[in-house]
Amino acid sequence: MQTGDKAPELLGRDENGNEVRLSDFAGRKLALYFYPKDMTSGCTSQACNLRDNYKELKAAGYEVVGVSVDDEKSHQKFIAKNELPFPLIADTEKKLVEEFGVWGEKSMYGRKYFGTFRTTFIIGEDGTVERIIGPKQIKVKDHAAQILAGK
Repeated sequence: MQTGDKAPELLGRDENGNEVRLSDFAGRKLALYFYPKDMTSGCTSQACNLRDNYKELKAAGYEVVGVSVDDEKSHQKFIAKNELPFPLIADTEKKLVEEFGVWGEKSMYGRKYFGTFRTTFIIGEDGTVERIIGPKQIKVKDHAAQILAGK
């Protein structure tokens, strides 16, 4: 998925098994953020930063939806523990991470494995990708400000 591409209508299912569709956010910008794993330190910092700045994001016309390959039960615990006010898509079949091109080989401590590259896609009111904040750019403790900066 590149800037200018049209995002898919069906994004997936949230923590409660409800379908999440692009049209649910018509007339608003969508910050669709992909993260590696529930309950890990970086992902918790990022989610809490978005939570703490949620009112500002909404006031600026943004909706926030998180995506990871964790299941619905894991997402429910993550949301409850961190009081997250936005939905999380359970992409257990890896459809969305692959469609957006954020699933691939990673390396940690010399060990290679497959996982999600932390990436945020800003999708405009018309459903096209306006901006991509890539893995090397994301600051987990200041991510809301990056979204709001519009750069």
